[in-house]
Amino acid sequence: VPHPIAILGRLIGILEAKLNRAHRSDKTRLLSGGFVVVFISALSLMVGWGLTVFVEAHRLWVLELLIITILVAQRSLYLHVRAVAVALDKEDLAAARRAVAHVVGRDPEKLDKGGVARAAIETLAENFADAVIAPVLWYLVFGLPGLLFCKAVNTMDSMLGHRSKRYVMFGRVAARLDDAVMWIPARLSVMFLITACIVTPTGKPLEAIRIVKSDAGKHPSINAGWPEAALAGALGFALGGPRYYSEGQKETAWIGVGRADLNAEDIKRSLYLFVAACLKNGICIAALSLISL
Repeated sequence: VPHPIAILGRLIGILEAKLNRAHRSDKTRLLSGGFVVVFISALSLMVGWGLTVFVEAHRLWVLELLIITILVAQRSLYLHVRAVAVALDKEDLAAARRAVAHVVGRDPEKLDKGGVARAAIETLAENFADAVIAPVLWYLVFGLPGLLFCKAVNTMDSMLGHRSKRYVMFGRVAARLDDAVMWIPARLSVMFLITACIVTPTGKPLEAIRIVKSDAGKHPSINAGWPEAALAGALGFALGGPRYYSEGQKETAWIGVGRADLNAEDIKRSLYLFVAACLKNGICIAALSLISL
């Protein structure tokens, strides 16, 4: 059975291929991209509402739990990033590049060992906010419709929200909507990462706070810099810097003042912090559940 996000991705891909034609004007491509965002968002809300009605009518709470488990991607993210560390441990740069290509949109062939490790850690931090905190928050507030809407917005942004010539107009609405939807979760993720840093070996919570204050706004994204700065400060890393994409190199500011030449052990330390932060998130949800009883 295909993953729901894979099905959604195929639908977005079909719509993009039909509507995002190179010969069309910027205005037409902007409007077409906006149509895709409205259509996919409405579809996700309708499906979420239908599932809610079905679950409540038949008391199939196990089905709702299964949907949440599938769509909150903390385990999948952990395994994908861990695969990069395993490949680097084996001194297999080619395998590490293949592994990191599953979780980043960069050109992996341009990355050395340190660059591969840095890319894996950066996507771990960013997706802790986007793929864990955001869907959980939207589910807690709006139920299954909120969860599906959040995942749809995140998928549209990952597929369409690029600044390349092909997507700069067509994906603009998707990118701006993702900025709005992820704004609060990105900042909440900092709280979880800093508190998790307290129980992480060699973690530096005060340094994490300092780097968030000084460097969170340096990222090209208004949201991604927050969890990246928290992780960089907590573990003594420098993230960001030159990034290589298919369309060329982009210079971005460094986030953090620690080491930039990272390795497999640094990925493992980041995964430890990630797991601790996920547990903190789970404890908060359990506490909220008890309070609401």
